[in-house]
Amino acid sequence: MAEQRGGRPIAASQRPTGGDKAIATGKKQYFRRKKVCRFCVDKVDDINYKDSKPLSSFISERGKITPRRISGVCTPHQKRLSEAIKQARNIALLPFASRV
Repeated sequence: MAEQRGGRPIAASQRPTGGDKAIATGKKQYFRRKKVCRFCVDKVDDINYKDSKPLSSFISERGKITPRRISGVCTPHQKRLSEAIKQARNIALLPFASRV
């Protein structure tokens, strides 16, 4: 339901946002630093499925592969990483799911 001011509906672009409040009250805004690919920084070309320690850092507690937006890995390395994790799961180096 749209808010009304003087009998007319307000467009979404005219509604106040949380950012407007932060500027108006003078609070300091924090900007998140851009994530960089861990593999690009270390210049790693191939991701070995036999090394379970580095692969396990990209798996959640429930056994799910961490998405790119959270891990900060670039697209080509994310594809190689997911393939390596799947290979490691198939030969029982990594679990498919955690214990409940």
